[in-house]
Amino acid sequence: MGYPRKLTRRFRAFDNFAISFTIINILSGIFSSFGFGMNAGGPVILVFGWIAVAAMVLFVGASMAEIASAYPTSGALYFSAGKLAKRHRGAWSWYTGWLNFVGQVGGTAATGYAAATFIQAFIAMQWPSYEATPQRAVLITAAILFVQALANTFTVQLVAVLNRISVWWLLIGLVVIVTALIVLPSHHQSPSFVTHFVNNTGFTNGLYGAMLGLLVTSWTFTGFDGSFHMSEETVRATVNAPKGIMRAIGYSAVAGLVLMLALVFAIRDYAGAASAEAPPVQILIDALGTGTAKFLLLIVIGAMLFCGLANMTSNTRQIFAFSRDGAMPGSRWWHSVSARTRTPVKAVWLAAACSLVLVIPGWWSHTAFTAVVSINVVGLFLAYAVPIFLRLRLDTFQPGPWNLGRYGKLVAAVAVTWIVISSVLFMLPQASPITAESFNYAPIALGVVLVIATVWWFATARRRFQGPVSYGRPDEVAAMDLI
Repeated sequence: MGYPRKLTRRFRAFDNFAISFTIINILSGIFSSFGFGMNAGGPVILVFGWIAVAAMVLFVGASMAEIASAYPTSGALYFSAGKLAKRHRGAWSWYTGWLNFVGQVGGTAATGYAAATFIQAFIAMQWPSYEATPQRAVLITAAILFVQALANTFTVQLVAVLNRISVWWLLIGLVVIVTALIVLPSHHQSPSFVTHFVNNTGFTNGLYGAMLGLLVTSWTFTGFDGSFHMSEETVRATVNAPKGIMRAIGYSAVAGLVLMLALVFAIRDYAGAASAEAPPVQILIDALGTGTAKFLLLIVIGAMLFCGLANMTSNTRQIFAFSRDGAMPGSRWWHSVSARTRTPVKAVWLAAACSLVLVIPGWWSHTAFTAVVSINVVGLFLAYAVPIFLRLRLDTFQPGPWNLGRYGKLVAAVAVTWIVISSVLFMLPQASPITAESFNYAPIALGVVLVIATVWWFATARRRFQGPVSYGRPDEVAAMDLI
């Protein structure tokens, strides 16, 4: 790929799969967004919407996997965009990189804040006198980001071990939660309950409410580009990185459907749970009692913490690669690698600091943080769309050993279409009446990012950034490895 090797290849196939599986994190994603789905479509959208959107995400993942096999680098999306573009390679690469950066930072921030919110819910259940406040949530998030950054500064072997643990935490935790919801409640909803439709969005158009409900699954299925970003640290990356992407999406789709069904059939007081501060927690309390609910909540919190750790790892590698090509201020700092741990330590702390900056508005404004969550998903999926779109219109694409053959363009077309549809959904109003509290700030946040990137591009970047940099011929690059 034209770069000297600075990162060590210690990620095995399972490790590569583990990072995307952990970032997707069905426990974290479903528990943090289930309440929105209860009000936007209800059980029919939660269940069948999950199936439909997961199928669409598989198309996105397959197209990304094919590109990952051809261009296995830490730069991932922005690198492949620069290589696949017919013209204006620097511009395509620039916008993709910054969308990916913002989406990654937003994902790390959102996951940390969600964990802090559930930690406060647990503390309030354990000690009723505790008052959960936005300010305390920000402080807990800061502590979480610090610990996750500390873990990422050590060797990549430690991160790999923690990601292996996280997979088993997720799978065992899923089995425990689903088994408890099936065995312990005295009664469940009837099978016909999965066809129950609810529209509490405030919009009179039921179809619109149902479409909004699809965001529950879209919120969950983000971050699987983590396998792509870890390519330079993965053995046999041209095969193991694409397999990691597809396995993470496929296993998450099946396991998530099981969890979704278990939660839906365990609902007792639908209106009460839907209006609760944390609807899934209320479902657990109603069906299992407070003691069991607290135990299961600890499993969910652990899954969220693992998710944030993997998110930061992926985020760091994107910063490292983007800086290596001179696309960030202070690039020479952020792409340096510790001689002792062989990890990009400075990029780790930059990722943590940027994530904390995005969390700070949550101190005084809940809607500001909601915009951050939305820009996380929109930024990531638009970054996914660019290289897939460029591959779609390129007739001379040279695939790697893992490829889709003659179906590559068809799969890419479906993937781009779905990304456009889901991105529009994320930017539409999500509650009525539209007020300062309910307004969806995602379009404004996305617009700000694009305006800054555009001004910066035309002011200085277009003269110094021409896309991914080549450090020389393969033999010259090999001589520079690990220097």
